[in-house]
Amino acid sequence: MSPRRTTAVLAALAVCLPLGGASVASASAEPREAKPTYASVTGSAEFVLPYYEDDDIRSFTFDAHAAPYSRPLPGIPTGLPTDARGTIKISHYSADQNTTYTSEGRVDCLVTGPHTATLTAVITEVGPGGPPDVGRRVGFSVYDGGKGRGQRSGDRVGFSWSGVNLLPNGDAEPEEAPVGTCMAPAPYAPVTKGGYKVTHAELPPVPGHSATVRRSTS
Repeated sequence: MSPRRTTAVLAALAVCLPLGGASVASASAEPREAKPTYASVTGSAEFVLPYYEDDDIRSFTFDAHAAPYSRPLPGIPTGLPTDARGTIKISHYSADQNTTYTSEGRVDCLVTGPHTATLTAVITEVGPGGPPDVGRRVGFSVYDGGKGRGQRSGDRVGFSWSGVNLLPNGDAEPEEAPVGTCMAPAPYAPVTKGGYKVTHAELPPVPGHSATVRRSTS
């Protein structure tokens, strides 16, 4: 083979070999199905009321996870995309009474956005001396702010009682309004100790309807 012919063949191989290698790699790679990621809110933290200064210690503990379309309702046999499971725990140390009041609840709804979440739970247990709240739905909001200045948590929480969910009634004293699923005020109370982790995921489509699975964010 002449030197000119040899050079031409080598040049052709140099071009073709990477393409051939890519073809083999593509053929061997199997497509992977994207696994859906569900939203969640976890963690425990103490917080203060910005509008009421006292020596009380208040804390919430959340272990809430989205469980879409798991709670059928009359007229909605599929359930809702905001259906959820998990638990909440409430603790309130009263300095005046030198007593800690506690309660627990079962999560029934969770919806998130980037760094934010709103969830509700139905109270299932109340500790000694607490209000008769078993069966009552309460709402919470969470802002996952990460670490602020001096490594202090930038998180915040909100909740549906203590004067933020009233139902005005003319000249009569306002009553506390019922709480629907996933309803809560903005997270207005700064966290002072501990923190929360919000994992955001888009609400999934109704079963039987196709949609692109989107990645979760924290």
